[in-house]
Amino acid sequence: LLVAAKVGVPGGSRFGLARLLEDGSADLAFGRQGSVIGQFEPCFEAMAGTVHVLPDGHILVAGLHYENAQQTLPALALFDPQGRPAPGFGTNGRCIVRLPGGLSLGVRDAELPHGVPGAEICGVCVQEDGRILLLANHHFERTDHVGVLIRLNVDGSLDTSFNGRGFVIIRHLLMNSWIGSLTVQRDGRILVGGSINFPEEGLLARYHTDGSLDESFAVDGFMTFKARGHGAQVRQIVQHENGDLQCFGSSREPMHCMALKVHPNGRPDSHCNGGHPQLLKIGHSNCQWSAAQALADGSVLTVGAMIGGVEADFIAARHLPDGHLDSRFGEGNGWVRTRLSRGLDIATSLAVQADGGIVVAGYSLDGNYRAVVARYLT
Repeated sequence: LLVAAKVGVPGGSRFGLARLLEDGSADLAFGRQGSVIGQFEPCFEAMAGTVHVLPDGHILVAGLHYENAQQTLPALALFDPQGRPAPGFGTNGRCIVRLPGGLSLGVRDAELPHGVPGAEICGVCVQEDGRILLLANHHFERTDHVGVLIRLNVDGSLDTSFNGRGFVIIRHLLMNSWIGSLTVQRDGRILVGGSINFPEEGLLARYHTDGSLDESFAVDGFMTFKARGHGAQVRQIVQHENGDLQCFGSSREPMHCMALKVHPNGRPDSHCNGGHPQLLKIGHSNCQWSAAQALADGSVLTVGAMIGGVEADFIAARHLPDGHLDSRFGEGNGWVRTRLSRGLDIATSLAVQADGGIVVAGYSLDGNYRAVVARYLT
């Protein structure tokens, strides 16, 4: 198991990458005694949010470079299977993405760690040809912000064949846009999700492989929606074998777990909850889905957390192909809730092992932040 993390050290924060054996113990053959801790650029703080194993066995870590106390830049690091920097990628295996005009600069959220709503985003996907897609959210000013979709070549350089300049500004109807999820469909088209406007509405958009907007999707390439009259935010998008899409996240004010099934053309599936988002309230606090993964049988696993108060626990669920919760999962209600500490427990990522084991990662706050990896049975 490979785990990306934000690591606190006396000089600030660093990105972290750890490898665990099947039983959860550290793989001491990897990096330095099982882990790698570093910076994307010397003398600057950093964090890591996601990790991908490439077909050749190299390990791609995506995170944020803290340019200063207020701003972030998307950043990547590439390692060989032993945890050593990969030559030929960026500078000494590290790459910080600086776009013209500072368009890749994001806002640093020093108060909250990765995974809490409104916190820092470092979404990344790798295309079949090895080129790398990643997200940024740029604030022109506090009340004026847009999403940015960026593509890099396999060596970390900006791919100028993508939209003619290497990136796309994501903005619909001149409204504020926030992008938090990124998925590459099996046909290569690129889906992004997040929210738009204020109060927020859920947002989906699709782009062709060359970076042009796919105007056949929904209405001129964009789909926006509310959740039972409330705001919504998309955190994850998955695609089924038949091409149907499911997006997961949360409603806003109140914040409840949200799921919406969509046809490949961007139209809501009227056979699933009448084409409306499904909301799930767990406990008395806010809750959200943070990550999702489609399984071979058409079902979807989701993980997330309770948010706020003393009810701040991991939650996990399994959804049937028709969008309903699978009563065979958990204690007959389709979801489980796990309290790991007396404090805040937030699940941010999900992986399914070959034997069906469900691995959930996140963090726990009980005095100090601790990285947490838990495994659930099927």
